[in-house]
Amino acid sequence: MVARQRDVEVPLTDEYWCISISEAPLAEKAAVDMSAVFTALSDPVRLRLLSLVAAQGEVCSCDLEAPLGRTQPTISHHTRVLAAAGLLASEKRGRWMFWKVPDERLAGIQALLSAAHACARDGMETVPKAARKTG
Repeated sequence: MVARQRDVEVPLTDEYWCISISEAPLAEKAAVDMSAVFTALSDPVRLRLLSLVAAQGEVCSCDLEAPLGRTQPTISHHTRVLAAAGLLASEKRGRWMFWKVPDERLAGIQALLSAAHACARDGMETVPKAARKTG
């Protein structure tokens, strides 16, 4: 299975994402492919949206407005970005879209976000309190 974002193929296999940058520099294609996922995850609203969907298993777009505090058009934009990166899958039912994290991606996304959270948390210990961005 492959997700597409701006004509970049992003393989959805765990083997592809098991890369050690300490052993060798990333190949250009790997860097381009991974940047599509990092770009999709680079927005705080999309991170929260992804976590809401993952926590509930499946969510209707209509049930994302209140917890995210965003309008339906904004939610549609963010879900499209996440889907283009292969991080969300959709099913249309009537006039609403229902979203879920593809089963084959859930463990990888959890590992990636856990590692990013640890890096952010550890990195914040060296940043002076006055310079920290909150909220």
